[in-house]
Amino acid sequence: MTAEPERRPAFLAVARPDASGARRGAAAQCTAKDDLSTLFGHSRAAFALMSGPAHVLESANATFFAAIGGGERERTGVPLGDLVPELAGQGFLALLDRVHGTGERHVGRNARIVLGEGAAAREAYFDFTYEPRLDESGDVVGVCMIGVETTQVKHAQRLAAEHRVLLEQIAREAPLADVLDGMCRAMEELSPEVLVSVLLADPDGGRLRHGAAPSLPDFYNQAIDGIAAGEGVGSCGTAAHRRETVIVADIAGDPLWRDFRHLADRAGLAACWSTPILARDGQLLGTFAMYHRTPRAPQEADLALARVFVDTAALAIERHRVEQARRAADAREKAAREDLAFLLAASTALAAGLDEMQTLHRLAALCSPNLAPMATVDVVEEGRVRRVAAVAPAARDRALLSSHVPAHDPARNAVARVLRSGVTEVARRPPTEPGPWRELGVTGYVCVPLTGRGRPFGALTLLSSGDHGLDGHQVGMAEELARRAASAARNARLYTQRAALARDLQRGLLLPDLPEIPGAELAAHYHPAGEGLDIGGDFYDVFALDDGTWGFVLGDVCGRGAVAATTTALVRHTARAVAPLLPGPVDVVRAVNRALHNRPPHHGNGFVTLIYGRLTPTPEGLAVDLVRAGHTLPLLLDDRHTVRTIDARGALLGGGIDPQVSPCRLLLRPHESLLLYTDGITECRTATGPEQYGDARLARALASAPRRPGAQDVLRAVTGDVHFFTGGGDVDDDQAALVITAR
Repeated sequence: MTAEPERRPAFLAVARPDASGARRGAAAQCTAKDDLSTLFGHSRAAFALMSGPAHVLESANATFFAAIGGGERERTGVPLGDLVPELAGQGFLALLDRVHGTGERHVGRNARIVLGEGAAAREAYFDFTYEPRLDESGDVVGVCMIGVETTQVKHAQRLAAEHRVLLEQIAREAPLADVLDGMCRAMEELSPEVLVSVLLADPDGGRLRHGAAPSLPDFYNQAIDGIAAGEGVGSCGTAAHRRETVIVADIAGDPLWRDFRHLADRAGLAACWSTPILARDGQLLGTFAMYHRTPRAPQEADLALARVFVDTAALAIERHRVEQARRAADAREKAAREDLAFLLAASTALAAGLDEMQTLHRLAALCSPNLAPMATVDVVEEGRVRRVAAVAPAARDRALLSSHVPAHDPARNAVARVLRSGVTEVARRPPTEPGPWRELGVTGYVCVPLTGRGRPFGALTLLSSGDHGLDGHQVGMAEELARRAASAARNARLYTQRAALARDLQRGLLLPDLPEIPGAELAAHYHPAGEGLDIGGDFYDVFALDDGTWGFVLGDVCGRGAVAATTTALVRHTARAVAPLLPGPVDVVRAVNRALHNRPPHHGNGFVTLIYGRLTPTPEGLAVDLVRAGHTLPLLLDDRHTVRTIDARGALLGGGIDPQVSPCRLLLRPHESLLLYTDGITECRTATGPEQYGDARLARALASAPRRPGAQDVLRAVTGDVHFFTGGGDVDDDQAALVITAR
């Protein structure tokens, strides 16, 4: 408390000794106590007149007596130190002595004072002035005190500061527990006689959970944690139920506390005022309670203070819930992204191969440990269940799972039931059928059907162990993974069946072995385009005729697949059938053209290019009579190791017009070779560019064959160079070649 210069009010003006010692008249002296008493008698300012060095209280207004406690203290004629003894230890009586002794007034600002003793003591703040009272001669005869209580202002300032701190915590997203704990402590500092508690409502508003209560006993907080929101459930449960403030001034006699009175007695609680914390939309967020250790009803100031903190608590809880919702949404989004990434990676892995069993093995491997510690895959084969995959962390566990054969009886086995019903089965216990469940520590399972064409053909089983559990998310992921795996396995099975069918049909359209021809060596090459799922349109054939000669044909049918296969078969079988009956190759080619023209519309209408000829062994070599119908030009590797084309005119077949072919005759001398090939060889490309193999490179490859080559030597030289050119990759068109070498 420090003295401050201040302009003295007119009603307190006093005469001061001048240099000559003159004095002002008594009219302006502080001793005019009747006027001052009249002025301050009903004022909100505290006023008191004290006389003598003992500071005997001469008069005071009602505000002064109320401030010091009232009751027995409302009397005059006694020293102030005897009337309010607690002032002595706080320095106020010493200030009175100094003002009385020096004649200098003292001004105090926001001076803290504790009035009353024991449980009745209260903290207060005052702005006050101690003014000396002078007699006519200018001597100090007493002190005049005027003060204004600033306790509420001080509390308001402290409240504003605490509130600002709480709002700053909320703004920077401090943990809700810290905000609520700070709020309770701030409230208890502002009202030292209050114990504050905050309970948080469950999302459905049915129960209240401990939020913060720094001054309540732990046993009490634990006991009321989770109480229901309902009528008669103490002050807080009832306030939450009614959605309005509930005031219990005396717990001992209030029926709302009947079931909790013993708990309050043990905690030393006598009164409880609880206010519901509501969101802006009226949703219950929790309760704000103020406890007292003595029975007490709230004043309006208490309720106003509670409302301030309730609004702050609502803001903090709503912000916390919004943040929780955002984090939950972020977590769900992250989980969804992770699930999607897992499923995309799984789909890629499942579709990586075209073998059904490999696909099912990958399925089991993807499930463990991503979805469960252990996984198995079983399929139905020839009416029996067979385990095709088993995955577990340890080799011993894998061996146990692999050796276990599922029972066929649906009453005993989950796999059998799922195969029969096509519905996922989930259990939080080991399977009921005999098995290595105890050794594996199995605690639950989910069995998911693998369905193809509307019927289960297998089952995926996930097995949990230890603390691992199978929840709805894992079950859903297992079902989605099983659906994708079933599709991949079905596609792999269809691919295998289709590839086998294509191989079988292609094998039926090609010669299994080339015949032995006197004086000749034969070699043939066939390379289908792509993965061999479709039947190619390239073909070759060599067959014996009745007169000791041999017919040969190599051609290319427009298109691929079943239509191309029927056309290929038509051409080959027509040539074989008519060749013994017709005089020469021109007639055979024309007969093939008529057969193509007369084929049914649903057999296709694709064009055909071919070379057909007849081989006649002679003492000089092989006589070759051939016809070219729109096909690539044959190449001759002569005995001088030069390459030349064999030109023969003729249009392609199947166009509905006369192909106008003309025969060509040549003689293959010993070690000379004739190469027939399809355009899949000359038009193949490199893996990295648009360049085609071409006729010139084919001629060079043919010329690179060794001297005096056999048919296989010639074929290896050509196919080896083509393989090098394409880098060994897939080709876009079928490739076929037939080499005829004279011996």
